[in-house]
Amino acid sequence: MDRPHSDAPATRANRTPRLVLLGNLILVLLWLAAAGIGGPKLGQLSGLQENDSTALLAASAESSVAREQASAFSDSLTLPLFVVLTKDADISADDLKAVGTYLGKLGELKIHDGTTLSEVVTEAPAALIPSEDKRAILVPIALDSDKATKKLGEASVTRLVIDAVQADATTQLSASGFSVATTGPAAYVADFAKAFAGIDGILLIVALVVVFVILVLVYRSPFLPIVVLLSAVFGLSAAGIVVYELAKRGLLSVSGQSQGILSILVVGAATDYALLIVSRFREELTRTASTFDAMKRTWRGTVEPISASAATVIAGLLCLLLSDLGSTRSLGPISAAGIVAALLGALTFLPAVLLLIGRRIFWPRIPRFVGTSDAVGDDGVDGTGLWASIARFVGRRARPVWIGATLLLLACAAFVPQLKTDGLGNTEVFRVKVASVEGEKVLAQHFPAGAASPLTVVVPEASSQALVDKLAALPGVASASIATEKPAPQTGPPGPPAAPKTKVVDGKVLVNVTLDAEGQTRAAQDGVAAVRTAVHEADPGLKVGGIAAQALDTRLANERDVRTVLPAIIGVVFVVLVLLLRALVAPLALVVANLLSFLATLGVSALVFEHVLGFKNSDPSTPIYAFVFLIALGIDYSIFLMTRVREEWPRAGGRVAVLRGLSVTGGVITSAGVVLAATFAALFVIPLVFMAQIAFMVAFGVLIDTFIVRALLVSGLIYDLGRWSWWPSRFGQSAAPRRAAR
Repeated sequence: MDRPHSDAPATRANRTPRLVLLGNLILVLLWLAAAGIGGPKLGQLSGLQENDSTALLAASAESSVAREQASAFSDSLTLPLFVVLTKDADISADDLKAVGTYLGKLGELKIHDGTTLSEVVTEAPAALIPSEDKRAILVPIALDSDKATKKLGEASVTRLVIDAVQADATTQLSASGFSVATTGPAAYVADFAKAFAGIDGILLIVALVVVFVILVLVYRSPFLPIVVLLSAVFGLSAAGIVVYELAKRGLLSVSGQSQGILSILVVGAATDYALLIVSRFREELTRTASTFDAMKRTWRGTVEPISASAATVIAGLLCLLLSDLGSTRSLGPISAAGIVAALLGALTFLPAVLLLIGRRIFWPRIPRFVGTSDAVGDDGVDGTGLWASIARFVGRRARPVWIGATLLLLACAAFVPQLKTDGLGNTEVFRVKVASVEGEKVLAQHFPAGAASPLTVVVPEASSQALVDKLAALPGVASASIATEKPAPQTGPPGPPAAPKTKVVDGKVLVNVTLDAEGQTRAAQDGVAAVRTAVHEADPGLKVGGIAAQALDTRLANERDVRTVLPAIIGVVFVVLVLLLRALVAPLALVVANLLSFLATLGVSALVFEHVLGFKNSDPSTPIYAFVFLIALGIDYSIFLMTRVREEWPRAGGRVAVLRGLSVTGGVITSAGVVLAATFAALFVIPLVFMAQIAFMVAFGVLIDTFIVRALLVSGLIYDLGRWSWWPSRFGQSAAPRRAAR
C-alpha cells in the first residue's frame, strides 16, 4: 500500500511534487496563451478556404489540361452565371425586345456601393438565348473568376452579383410576365460558401454541447467536463495556429469540409484521450493517497496506448498524401496536425489541471483512498457491474461470441454492393433548398440538361467542323458548336447584325459540346467518356474538359485512391500495432476485425442512405474518408483494450487478462465511443449530403467498433487464441493460462 505524504517539513524528496505543481501551473498558462493566439487564427481559416472543385484535380488530369487550353480563348478565367427567364406563355417579339433593353443596361447595375457589374465580368452580358419551347430565355454572365472570389464588405462578389441581378431582373421584367432564376457554376460556388459561412463556429458549439452533456451524465460532475473540453478546445486552437500558417503560405489548401472535419476530429480525439486519462486517474486515486503518485501511475498506464493510438491515426491520415485529389491530399496533414495537437493537450494540459485541482475535480463524487487489493472473483474478474458481467459472459462463451459477432458483421457487409458512389449531381449536393439547385431545375425544363456545363475541346481549325459533326451525331449529345468572336459594338447607323465570326487562337478553335444529361451525374460522366472516345479517335492529343469531365476525372482519381491509399493505411496501421503489441497474430486479428467493421458500416449505410435518408447516390470519395476515420479511429478502442490486457496478462495468469481488461476499460471505452460518435454526428448541421453521409458512416462505425468489435469480437477472439495472440513473441508463455469459471 502507498503511504500518504507526510505533513512534516519538506525534504528535498518531498519538494519534488511542489516543483512539479509549479511547472504544471506554468504549463497551463502557456496553453492559455496558445489558445489566445490560435483561437483567432482558427476563425480566420474561413478566409483561406478553396471550395472550387477545379482545384481538387491534379494538373495532369485531362479536364485540368483542357481547362488550361480553353483559357486561351478568354482574356481571363471565367465563372459562369446563368440567368433563366421563364414565362407561362410563348415569348413574343416584344418580350425579346424587353429582355434586350434590360441586357443593354445590365453592365451599369450597381452590386456594392460604387462597384458595377461591368467591373467584375470578363465581357459585357450580351447573349440572349431563347429556348426551343419558346417559354424561356437564357442569359449567360461571365464573371471574372479572380474578382468573383474576393469580398466587397462582408459578402463575396459572386453573392453580391447574384443578389443584385436577381432583384434587378425581377424589377425590370416582372411587368412582362417573366420569372427569374439563377444557376450555373457561380451560383453553386455562392451557395457552397453560404453553406459553410459561420458553420465552423456553429459546428464547434454543437459538438462541445453534445460532449458536455455526455460527460456530465458519465461523471456526474459539473467541473470535470469543463476541464476535458478545455483540453480539446486548446488542442484545436494549437492546430489552428499550424494549419493557418501552412495555408497562408500556400503549403496546403483548406476547404470548408476539411475545416469542419478538423474541428470534429480534434474535439472527438482529445475527448477520447482525456476520458482514458481521467478514468485511470480516478482508479489510481482509490489505490494511493498521493495525488502525485496517482498521476505518475496514470501517466505510465496511459501514455503508451494514447500515443500509439495517436500514432496510428496520424500515420493513417498522412497516407492521404498519396491521393490524386487535392482536397483529399490536404485533409491528411490538416487532420494529422489536429491529432498531434489533441495528443499534446491531453498529455500535458489535462494532467497539469488534474494535479493542480486534485481529487476535488470529481466533486461531488470524489474518489476515496481505499488501498490496493488483488481480490477478484473466482473467475478472475473484478467487480459486479455491467462490463464485469459482459466479461464473464465472454469468458464462458468466447468462441460462440466472436464467431457470432463475425457473422453479424458479414451479414451487414452483404449490402455493400448496394452503395452507389457514382457521384452527386448538382441537384443532389444540398440537403436543403438552395437557389442554384432550383435554378438548374428550371433550366433543365427548357434547355438541354447539360446546357449549364458544356464540355470544351480545343481543336485545330482545319479539322474542327468534321469533329463538330461527329460529336453532334453521338447519342447523349444535344449539340456541338464552334465558339465565335464577341460581336464588336456598332459605331455607325443601325443595320442588320454581322454574321458571327469563328474565334481562332494560334490556328485553333474552341468546340463546345452540350450533353443531354445534367453536369455531374453518372449519365453525364458516361457522355464524357463517349465524347472522349470520339475525340481521341480523331486526334489522340486532344483533351476534353468541362464540369462533367471534372466529375469523371474525380471519380477515376478516387478509384485509383482505393487501390493505393487504402492498402497503405492498412499497412501502416498494422505496423504500428506490431510495434505496440510486439506480436503478429493480435495485430492481424485487430486489423481484420476493423476491416469487417468498415464493410459492415458500408452495408448498413447503403440501406440507410437510400431507404431512410433518401440519398440516391454518394460522392466517390465518401468511402475513402469513412475508411480513413474508421480504420484509424476505430482501432483506438482495440488499442486501449489490448494494452490493458498486455498489462494484466502476467498478473492474471494468462487469458483471464482479457476479461479483466474488458471489465476495467469497458466503461471508459464505451463513453469514448459514444462521445466520438456524437461528435461526428454534429456534421449533420452542415446542409450537404456529403457531410451528412460522412457523419452517419463514422458515427455508426464507431458505435460498431465500441459495442461489437472491441467488446465481443476482439475480446472473444483474443481470449480464445490465448498465448498464441502474442506469437511469435514469448510474452504469452510467461504466465500459465487460466480459464475463467464456466
